Amino acid sequence: MKMKLRSLTFLAISTAMLPLYAAAQESFDLLIKNGRIVDGTGTPWYEADVGIVDDRIARVGNLSEASAERIIDAAGLVVAPGFIDPHTHALRGIFEVPNAESALLQGVTTLTEGNDGSSPYPIDKHYAEIAELGISPNWAVFVGQGTIRQTVIGAEDRAATAAEMEQMKQMVREAMEQGALGISTGLFYVPGSFTSTEEVIELSRVAAAYGGIYISHMREEAARLIDSVNETIRIGEEADIPVQITHHKVIGVENWGASVDSLRLVDEARRRGIDVSIDQYPYTASQTGITALIPQWAQEGGRDQMLTRINSPETRATIKNEVVAKILYDRGGGDPKNVFISRNSWNPDMAGKNLAELTLEAGMEPTPENAAEVVFDILRGGGATAVYHAIGPEDVDRIMRHPATAIGSDGPVGVFGEGAPHPRQYGTFARVLGQYVRERGVISLEEAVKKMSSQSARRLGIHDRGLITEGYFADVAIFDADEIIDRASFEQPHQYATGMKFVLVNGELVVEDGVHTGSRPGRILHGPGYTAR
Repeated sequence: MKMKLRSLTFLAISTAMLPLYAAAQESFDLLIKNGRIVDGTGTPWYEADVGIVDDRIARVGNLSEASAERIIDAAGLVVAPGFIDPHTHALRGIFEVPNAESALLQGVTTLTEGNDGSSPYPIDKHYAEIAELGISPNWAVFVGQGTIRQTVIGAEDRAATAAEMEQMKQMVREAMEQGALGISTGLFYVPGSFTSTEEVIELSRVAAAYGGIYISHMREEAARLIDSVNETIRIGEEADIPVQITHHKVIGVENWGASVDSLRLVDEARRRGIDVSIDQYPYTASQTGITALIPQWAQEGGRDQMLTRINSPETRATIKNEVVAKILYDRGGGDPKNVFISRNSWNPDMAGKNLAELTLEAGMEPTPENAAEVVFDILRGGGATAVYHAIGPEDVDRIMRHPATAIGSDGPVGVFGEGAPHPRQYGTFARVLGQYVRERGVISLEEAVKKMSSQSARRLGIHDRGLITEGYFADVAIFDADEIIDRASFEQPHQYATGMKFVLVNGELVVEDGVHTGSRPGRILHGPGYTAR
């Protein structure tokens, strides 16, 4: 009996030593040693080495005796999965800046385009253009309901006919088969705002049949926020599709605190078995066109008809009253000084100035009424993009803590030095790690990495990415947790994040010692309904 026990003990020890013996014989293309692994699952970090062969993570463990063509000593650094941004407008900038430094220097290795109901179309043609260009991050797109409706119906405020409905459904089918992740809506924007809930449900059912998701800029994020959350949940339930409330926030000082109720609705829906999730950016300001201050009914038919209404004595006063209300109680945050022009192609000198300043320059007192006149002048000139400081800070914290919340930038690819954009395109992910994790402790490091990686990978149906685990693609972000921070501000937005030391995309270094290498190994990530042709 004693002999048998000794034999079993020897066998157990020998078996335990096999991984070390195997590691001693292994050779990798790239070996990341001594790192603090935050693997994307949300579980506590641990120390280990990561061996990479070609584009995959081959081993995670003690690889101290292994050899490699290239070794990165990650002692004192965090080794995390590359971050996945579930909401970008990266089509703006990617062709000018295919290296996408603004994203990669934050550790973002996958960008998704086609949000807010606006997308490239057809999808396969767009993917071919991106593949021909060659970009640094991976790339995936949603099909935009607004783009489809604009193509079929235009900017008319009416229901689709049966024939138009069938045409739109066929367009969604084609987009899903060409590799869209799902369908997006911008029900706040024209023409999405003219779409009934029932129409959205019908189109979402098509995306659901291919395994896609529904991601929505809801109809309202201010006074009617709760109605909009209920509508989004209803769409998920009746279309039998996973839904994501994108860039969830609470706009307008009088509405601050409403995230208590919006998150309660999400929790109740999830308990009923409705797959609802969230993404957000960590800022108290939004960015969109200056038309966000114009009532949607006044935008029907497009720009020319909108300007006709603004210039008409019959409708001008009504539109102006609604613009004033939006400045006071909605995106204006109560004062014209809270609305900054971020980009103006026809008058670049406006960039960085707020409506109060522009009103004074026009020789008027900076009242909401006078600021509305300036808005009309901007629209006559050709429009502009603006930053709106009106989001509740406590709501940002509360939403971030929610377990169903992922992190997304809602930003384009930064074209360095162009305009005065929202800093989120340069800083979102680094800001979460630097301010919300390290400085304020709103969430833990492990939670943050999960919200930036595996949480979005699972939601978007992106396989074999978003975790540091064997067999997954080697999209990796290596950063100094004590240093990483966003540098971009609203006053000086063109500042890259710092603290991201190395970034790999598909096993290839795109950031080395905090500098972009110029490499462009990004790939197209097709959605679940993709049919190769």
